[in-house]
Amino acid sequence: MAKGGRGGPGAAARTPLSRERVIRTAVAVADEKGVAALTMRAVAAPLGVEAMSLYHHVAGRDDILDGMVDAVFGEIELPPRDTDWQSAVRHRAHSARTVLGRHPWAVPLLDSRTRPGPATLRHHDAVLGALRGGGFSVRMAAHAVSLIDSYLYGFVVQELSLPFRSTAEHDEVAGAVLAELPADTYPHLAELVTEHIRGPGWDPAAEFAFGLGLVLDALHPDERP
Repeated sequence: MAKGGRGGPGAAARTPLSRERVIRTAVAVADEKGVAALTMRAVAAPLGVEAMSLYHHVAGRDDILDGMVDAVFGEIELPPRDTDWQSAVRHRAHSARTVLGRHPWAVPLLDSRTRPGPATLRHHDAVLGALRGGGFSVRMAAHAVSLIDSYLYGFVVQELSLPFRSTAEHDEVAGAVLAELPADTYPHLAELVTEHIRGPGWDPAAEFAFGLGLVLDALHPDERP
């Protein structure tokens, strides 16, 4: 048998293609290049196959996007069942912020798909379950989810837009902004950057927790708007 032929010493073992591998690869491509770059060819290339091979496992790009959204929801921890509703919802929100930070393309897609997968349905059912178990009516649970997720998604979008990703970059950017900010012209902005943004221990996670606490404290199961 010729070297490199079927079964020969040069033949590479190939992991069978599957829907799970296609979706996982699509998520990696979107993480690196953005969802706009997500084509069938772009997903097929790192898998070492032709684009047409993907159609044995997915119906097309829309099906891949559905799978990607479901994969993201599958990464978010469900609200714990053995605690009060505020703690459960807070736990889920912090997990969601972390996961969405890993996938910058995800927020605009999360509520755009018309064919939610099992992880998506399980996630939303668990969040509603935590609220219903905490005494929320169906209507108030719907209001609460809308309010919490509006804050969550909005914070993530804002956080991903910041011009830094590390503490060192944060300090450098804040210093550059302050250097171009005349304190006598913009006293309150200069004060904010000096005392808060550049202050010790500034942390986006703490900012998120502060706002989330206000949102949760404003929600009461017995209210009937």
